[in-house]
Amino acid sequence: MEISANTQVLAYLVSAALFILSLKGLTHPASARRGSFLGMIGMVIAIIATLIGGEVQSYGFIVVGVLTGAVIGGVLAACVQMTAMPQLVAALHSFVGMAAVLVAIGTFINRHAIGDLSAVLMSELSAGIVIGAITFSGSVIAFGKLQGLISGAPVRFVGQHALNAVIGVVTVLLAIHFAMSGSMFSLTVMVLLSFVLGFTLIIPIGGADMPVIISMLNSYSGWAAVATGFTLHNNLLIIVGALVGCSGAILSYIMCRAMNRSIINVVFGGFGSDAGGGPASAGAVAADKGVRSASVEDAIYWMEDANRVIVIPGYGMAVAQAQHALKELMELLEEKDVEVKFAIHPVAGRMPGHMNVLLAEADIPYDHAFEMDDINPEFASTDVVLVVGANDVVNPAARTDHSSPIYGMPIIDAGKAQHVYFLKRSMNPGYSGVDNLLFYQDNVSLIFGDAKDTIEGMVTALKGGGH
Repeated sequence: MEISANTQVLAYLVSAALFILSLKGLTHPASARRGSFLGMIGMVIAIIATLIGGEVQSYGFIVVGVLTGAVIGGVLAACVQMTAMPQLVAALHSFVGMAAVLVAIGTFINRHAIGDLSAVLMSELSAGIVIGAITFSGSVIAFGKLQGLISGAPVRFVGQHALNAVIGVVTVLLAIHFAMSGSMFSLTVMVLLSFVLGFTLIIPIGGADMPVIISMLNSYSGWAAVATGFTLHNNLLIIVGALVGCSGAILSYIMCRAMNRSIINVVFGGFGSDAGGGPASAGAVAADKGVRSASVEDAIYWMEDANRVIVIPGYGMAVAQAQHALKELMELLEEKDVEVKFAIHPVAGRMPGHMNVLLAEADIPYDHAFEMDDINPEFASTDVVLVVGANDVVNPAARTDHSSPIYGMPIIDAGKAQHVYFLKRSMNPGYSGVDNLLFYQDNVSLIFGDAKDTIEGMVTALKGGGH
């Protein structure tokens, strides 16, 4: 069965519309499920329309590729935990980047053999190779940092920005030369330098800024797809790539504003630096005060008599899978007429929306979750704050310690509440490696242990009647 070119274009138009509606649905938790469903329908239509179009001459390798990808995707969907979702996204970005590189090189080899190369096509191939290679190697480094295979600390050396600039300029010059001459030497060196540039752009990024990098790499993968779409004369790939590229860039910009970062620094790998030198930091001074520890019963004593309890979830909640226990704790407190809210920082966890997805997984109502800017004014009048595994997003060092790598990042005002209970496994710092000054405030107590076990202990205490 083969469809006409007009029918294929119509199918692509329907797919594009569904992808746009999918993105619209993903802008709010209440419509996210519908958005995902529309996206899946659009992708099925796009794949079918492509497979039965006139461009496909043989199905052998396609069938093998589709079946292999389906098996791998199915296994990953069933096995990968939500805590590992950010690094999975980074890995998928790397696949898109490498695909763009391979398609461009394969197209060049095939067209070169029959003498069918034009200046426009060569420019498209150059763009696809450079963007794709940077996306691939950058995503591999991001995956390594998120997975813990590479230290999350920034890797810096003297002349790093100058080196990146030189590599970038030489890569562009080689791309121009390749587009004009079809030189295999220029192609080889251009590919290698692009891979190196992706590496050198991402290694200086600190752990606290990794969510922005994931978003930016998502944008890069979209533009790589656009270049591939031009190469293959596939309008839908161009449209989808542009949607991904633009939405990723917009999200990166929004996140940079939320973290008080410069989007230019993101693009050129210029932030995430180590703490500066000089006198002892505020963290070192505060550490001399020690910390106050508390028990589950201490926290329950204040929570069940509170008017309002605000829960701040973080990556520690995801690791412990404590969201379902939190749902039960919320319901028990509400039975005692305690108002329970959840405060969500824009970059809590390891990627945008990480905490929202986990709370939705536990069926915690959408109207209980509030963004940082909306809920920050309420902390001063809040009786109890329960911090579940969050760290950098509540660290006062972002406001008070000029030497801190996270200085300038907006934070949740947890420390302004009357009582703050911080659930922690240990005194280890957060992903950014920065000591949390909140630990040392007089109104803050730490409850050590697994977050899920601790919250389940709170649930048991509440069911037992508390005090």
